[in-house]
Amino acid sequence: MGKNTVSTSPLKKGAFVLFILLVPALAMATPDAPFTLPSWAPQLLGAQATGIYQYMPTFNSPYEGAKSLSYDNGMGRQLTQTYGVYFGSQVARDLQAYLDVEMFRGEGLSEGFGLGGYTNGDVIRAGPAGLGQDPYIARLYLRYLIPLSEERTDPAAPAVGQLPGSEPVSMIEIKAGKMAPTDNMDQNRYANNQRTQFLNYSFIFNTAWDYASDTRGYSWGFSAALVKPTWRLAWGTYMTPASRNGINMDTEVWRAMGNNLELSLKPNEIGTVIRLLGYFNMGRMGDYQEAINIAKATGTVPSEALSEGRGHIKYGFGLNIEQPLFDKGETGLFARLGWSDGHTSAWSYTEVDQQASVGFQVSGVHWRRSEDRFAIAYAIDGLSVPHRQYLAAGGIGMLIGDGRLNYGYEQILEAYYRIQIGKYVQFSPDFQYIWNPAYNRDRGPVQVYGLRLRLYY
Repeated sequence: MGKNTVSTSPLKKGAFVLFILLVPALAMATPDAPFTLPSWAPQLLGAQATGIYQYMPTFNSPYEGAKSLSYDNGMGRQLTQTYGVYFGSQVARDLQAYLDVEMFRGEGLSEGFGLGGYTNGDVIRAGPAGLGQDPYIARLYLRYLIPLSEERTDPAAPAVGQLPGSEPVSMIEIKAGKMAPTDNMDQNRYANNQRTQFLNYSFIFNTAWDYASDTRGYSWGFSAALVKPTWRLAWGTYMTPASRNGINMDTEVWRAMGNNLELSLKPNEIGTVIRLLGYFNMGRMGDYQEAINIAKATGTVPSEALSEGRGHIKYGFGLNIEQPLFDKGETGLFARLGWSDGHTSAWSYTEVDQQASVGFQVSGVHWRRSEDRFAIAYAIDGLSVPHRQYLAAGGIGMLIGDGRLNYGYEQILEAYYRIQIGKYVQFSPDFQYIWNPAYNRDRGPVQVYGLRLRLYY
């Protein structure tokens, strides 16, 4: 770098702006009036470092395609690392700002390919895209609250995406900026976070929801929610990537966007939550049947890329239930159902058109380890008819493709035990058993042994 060159990285720009804003407050400080941070000054809400090691022994694999699950060349043993620092600012009485900075290292099993329900939720977005490993801005958004009641919630402790303090029990919540669509929808107390709960994609979110986001899981967009004590209605609109599993977003938002609507219900006082989700995406996605027709006409193998173009849509629905049972809700059940139309190609999340999952979490209080958790879950993922026909004809998808297909439901069993060590450390052995990886009866079954270490503040 030349001596007259000035770095313009977003992180350095942000630090410079913050310094300029704080200078007047520092200048006015005196012994009688010591410097105190203004109310809008950024607060550190949390920080974390998570390492996930996974080992996949050899399994039945009579043939492979371009995106088959593979254990060759060291791809059956992988370590991933994620790091994050999370900030929030109370800009005004009802206006908040959030900034999250993250970094990713490593590659997942089989470089992130070969499964609909992939084994490590920290991987897929960054692995296949071949991104750099520098820190990046994950979230940068504003949150505005419009109170609709005088009554407020109990004060909350600081957390990622949550400044400390109380909020109105009834309000309108508006968010705008860069965030994850999953921050606002398809939440579940027992199955939502690969860094503290299940690792497999099938237990993190509804895998049939192809939520609009870049390869890391984030998008620029807007959401609005009407929040009441016993229900919540939320709408979110987000940019879609310009290419499948891509990092660059499609700027023609009038023809490329992901629209989501979710109704959350709390029908009783024991903590039951029922969430109903619908989504409607527009973008450049390919069309499976069109790709098959082109291949038949030209005598070639079908390719989604040849059918990609403007005007394609994808839509679907989801049901999400959490049911606390005992131990102040730390022991409970969860379940999800998901369905998408399955005609257009997977674009942002993963290759699943139908999904059902159920699981159970139990608190360690029953064996005198009150902060420990044990959980086990089972999922079934399926494909639409044109999607399976495309793969059977040799087509390669966003994340899967064996070159042929003997179709069967992909089934996943996962169990983990999370051990709390002191206040800031968690250690979690994990086991996954997968039948019919990538929906192929000719392959597998697959076993995956995992260890997760998480340091957090």
